[in-house]
Amino acid sequence: MKDLRRYLALKYIQYLVLSSSHALSTALGLLGSAYTVITLRSARVSSKSTAVLISSLAKADVLVVVSLVLEVCSWPLGAGASPAAALARNLLTANAHASCVLLSAVALEAYLITFLPAESRHLRTVRNARMAARLVWVLVAAECALLQADDLLRASGASAPAHGPWALLFPLPSTAAALLRSLTYILGVLLRIFNVYIYYKIFFSVSNR
Repeated sequence: MKDLRRYLALKYIQYLVLSSSHALSTALGLLGSAYTVITLRSARVSSKSTAVLISSLAKADVLVVVSLVLEVCSWPLGAGASPAAALARNLLTANAHASCVLLSAVALEAYLITFLPAESRHLRTVRNARMAARLVWVLVAAECALLQADDLLRASGASAPAHGPWALLFPLPSTAAALLRSLTYILGVLLRIFNVYIYYKIFFSVSNR
């Protein structure tokens, strides 16, 4: 449990404290995720909802590995706007957003365990944790697909049709992607405030006890 708490602290620093990704934090995060996946497979770790959320958080770093591979493959092309480079950026974005939401879910569970242990027992189940993790991945996959479609349209340089139904549908991906970027920025700020508030409450509750 101490190792898992250290891992969570590392992930909080990486995604909710640092303003942008750094090579050192990314490398430490990948190593921590690999170690955590191995640890959670141990028979000594009980299968609880928290373990499910942390496991999903650790597996999210697979997107980082795929992104790094795509970046290396796109270097010979020398095109930063290539589809591979765009996909690499979008996968990093998906990883960051999935990690922030999963960390917030862990924080919410810690709050329920601390202040409403009996009342929230029916919510803190492995089944609900798996459903929450799947929902996060579905939303993140949809976001990644939308951003990738917008990048592909921009890279193709295709002009909007002047007539017909496509004239109305053509700007939708760009508009939706712009709205999504604004929404995720606002949600990111709110999640940071939420996590600070949760751990502030837990810290002073434990201190008073």
